[in-house]
Amino acid sequence: MPNAAGATIQAIEIYKLLIPLKEPFVISLGPIHSVENLIVIIRTADGCAGYGESSPYMTINGESVDTGFVVGGYFARLLKGRNALDIEGCVEAMDRLIYANSSIKSAFDMALYDIAAQHAGMPLYQFLGGSKNKTLETDMTVSIGTPDKMQADALRFKEAGFPAIKVKLGEAKGIDTDRIRAIREAVGQDIPLRIDANQGWGDADTAIAVLQALHEFGVEHCEEPIARWRFMDLARVSKNSPIPIMADESCGDDHDAERLIALKACQMFNIKLGKSGGFTKGLRIARLGEAAGMHLQVGGFMESRLGMTAAAHLALANEAIHHCDFDTPLMFTEDPVIGGITYSDKGVIGIPDVPGLGAVIDDSYLAKAEKVAW
Repeated sequence: MPNAAGATIQAIEIYKLLIPLKEPFVISLGPIHSVENLIVIIRTADGCAGYGESSPYMTINGESVDTGFVVGGYFARLLKGRNALDIEGCVEAMDRLIYANSSIKSAFDMALYDIAAQHAGMPLYQFLGGSKNKTLETDMTVSIGTPDKMQADALRFKEAGFPAIKVKLGEAKGIDTDRIRAIREAVGQDIPLRIDANQGWGDADTAIAVLQALHEFGVEHCEEPIARWRFMDLARVSKNSPIPIMADESCGDDHDAERLIALKACQMFNIKLGKSGGFTKGLRIARLGEAAGMHLQVGGFMESRLGMTAAAHLALANEAIHHCDFDTPLMFTEDPVIGGITYSDKGVIGIPDVPGLGAVIDDSYLAKAEKVAW
């Protein structure tokens, strides 16, 4: 077990992060009007503070800001007094205590890695074994709406310089084809289009028909075309789709990744810290995908720049990670984060080079937030 003087967990705080979005963000699973996240701060005896963020999604991971507040209390009582540098031991203890709850687990895991990288005197990506030998660029997402509205949004994102446009779909009655046709007519042929059905096409036959209809529009890849519980049918979809398939909701942790690889179910994975439970299992997914020759993506839910900073560190930790979906902080009406990733022209992401995560929540914001502490 790793050890270091002063690394004992002395205090843990959990805060609710509630921020309205600039406009509703609509996917096939329903609209999102505001951010309802949790911030976890783990403090050690030597004064080190690690930050993590949970962005629960009731229709995907079955968690909410309120369940995370409660389950986070279980974890705080469990971990207080433990060595923060024993990350594997802390993660195993959380898994033994309660099944699933990957979102709130990810916030604790993230905070522990922040502490460990600070103790090592390294930026988190370096602590994870990565380097800045590639440029990270985020796409920008068009949410579900009328073809005209989606066309206008896509054109605006192209004109803003984003290198790729991600389009939310999930209604198979011809309108998804109309949406992509309208977008492609507006943005031209040069900018990559990526699509995400969020399980909306339901069954394999429907998904195959839609994917074949969309092939003419030069779509780069498609995320989660069918219901997550129909993963046994995903290989048939992949075999018959002219568009590469990326597993998202059906690939939560490393066990899911192993199963999908064995089934030859898809060509790509979308890794999210909030699905995997944090870096510990997210890194395992990346290694499995890399060994299987996959191109991987790192994405997220509705994280602030704090959670997306963690995602960016992960994206630098494995060479098989080629795509980044880090756009949600750009949808917030306010930014409570100090430090963290920056957004530059053409969607380029800047990553902090200070020890640890390199992002914290402004104390003045936390002072106004609902809080529990141990």
